[in-house]
Amino acid sequence: MGKKDSITKKVKEIMDTNFVVEDVDYVPDIDDKKLTFGNKGVKFEATVLHIDMRGSTGILNNHNKSTVAKIHMAYFHTITTLAHALGGSVRSFNGDSMLVYFPGTSKNTLSSAVQAAMQMKYMISHEESGINKLLSKYSAIDFGIGLDDGKILCTKIGIGGDLNNKGLFWAGNAVNKAVRLSDLAKAPNHICISRYVYHNLNDNVKFHTRKNIFGVDEKINMWNSESFTYNGKQETFYFTNYRWSVL
Repeated sequence: MGKKDSITKKVKEIMDTNFVVEDVDYVPDIDDKKLTFGNKGVKFEATVLHIDMRGSTGILNNHNKSTVAKIHMAYFHTITTLAHALGGSVRSFNGDSMLVYFPGTSKNTLSSAVQAAMQMKYMISHEESGINKLLSKYSAIDFGIGLDDGKILCTKIGIGGDLNNKGLFWAGNAVNKAVRLSDLAKAPNHICISRYVYHNLNDNVKFHTRKNIFGVDEKINMWNSESFTYNGKQETFYFTNYRWSVL
């Protein structure tokens, strides 16, 4: 059988075979036994955090390759450490961007994801964080973070065996919308969240408490709203310039 016929046969097999989906309560990884190269996937619910580094072409043009590698290593290490500490799982390194999943359906899991985003903003952009000054010696990092919540389908793609040509594919509106919202996030408002996420947050990541001129505590909403077009419809999203200090 020639290569053309072999590929056609495999594609026909994929398209003609029913897809089997199993619900799980965790974030799968590449070694998950439930994932095969057949028409099978697992579905879970999570808050999706997408963070995208901007200006990487300028960084590449202004520094040698080893310096570019060090900047990216520092950036990825920071994001991954903060995400894991709050229950997130980093699953996709795509150039200068990352997808992080915070599994669950509660206000606590959504709020943990937003807190992680605020900590990422603090560590990357605030001069008191420590790493900001280290990175700024070479190139200050610009970035955008988007968050949404929903059900995600994960399946294994590629070719099995020893070729090492395999990966995970993540499908769901929550993934797509998180990416779109990260595009809308512009300094100093580095974080954008969907309407659903906003309306399901705990107060500690929604309001900042301060005393007014009469010495009485008052709640200040940390978020502002705008609208954007998504799937041909106008939707509300929320953005903030607040950060969360990391000790």
